[in-house]
Amino acid sequence: MAKPGAMNTMTDVPGLKVGQAQDEAVRTGVTVILPDERAVCGVDVRGGGPGTRETDALQPHTLVEAVDAVVLSGGSSYGLAAADGVAGVLGARRRGFELMPDPAVPVSPVVPAAILYDLANGGDKHWGELPPYAALGRTAVQAAARDFTLGRAGAGYGASAGRLPGGTGSASVVTDDGYTIGAIVAVNCFGSVKVPGTDAFWAAPFEFGGEFGGVPFPASVDFDAEDWGVAKFNPAPGTNTTIAVVATDAVLSSADAKRLAQMASAGFARAIRPVFTPFDGDVVFALSTGQRALADPEAFTLSRLGSLAADCLTRAIARGVFMAARD
Repeated sequence: MAKPGAMNTMTDVPGLKVGQAQDEAVRTGVTVILPDERAVCGVDVRGGGPGTRETDALQPHTLVEAVDAVVLSGGSSYGLAAADGVAGVLGARRRGFELMPDPAVPVSPVVPAAILYDLANGGDKHWGELPPYAALGRTAVQAAARDFTLGRAGAGYGASAGRLPGGTGSASVVTDDGYTIGAIVAVNCFGSVKVPGTDAFWAAPFEFGGEFGGVPFPASVDFDAEDWGVAKFNPAPGTNTTIAVVATDAVLSSADAKRLAQMASAGFARAIRPVFTPFDGDVVFALSTGQRALADPEAFTLSRLGSLAADCLTRAIARGVFMAARD
């Protein structure tokens, strides 16, 4: 039986660290997922209003098959600069894509990113010509470790989940045959993460050991099909997004990683209602640290991992909102 890893976070996946930084005055933050070695990466973009960097480079037919880090950030379009800060730190460490092995030629760190909108959350956004995100990216990548904070932290620091506080969530699972899958997410969704009229998360059937409060899914649900509960009722376009990374220690090709990201996106639909709206910028990245071969038949094993990644993402969304409410 599959069960959560020792930490029940993304960093149960061998070869990964997470770093976070936030600015309390601005009410925003950055989360960096940092592999020990360059990692194969895929992406799935489902939301109608995404903000991303380097996602085209992750398509299976392109030259660069591996990334040096993945960045999740608040700040809307300003937040994409967080990846610049991360790339600067990694380039100084000579981590990146090397077209020619010449120490006089800088490497090119590959740092995909996705952003969420937290500009209207009441923080001090009077930053003039110097938004804080590049500096937050540098701080976050330098802080990368196995331990990190859930809830009001990192990219989820200034987020909102419908009309509830949003946050950063994470979860993991380990299979009987030794594969580890993890997810991390910054929840800033338009839709509701809770069943209308109850305190139960839509994710409740997937919960392990009371990890997000232990409120059971209602035995019967009688509600209007157009009752969205604590969703944001009148959002402005571009003000909502849930951005996530799933990861596994299995060896995946670039095409496999894209399929893992696509399957993991089902976790959004299990945890948020409605989801993938025109107002959301929902994005899932998938990473492979490549430490365990895919067992035969490989396509079936990939299917298992994709299903578990969706479950992990479902749980991570609920954990992020649950922990944010406790802060």
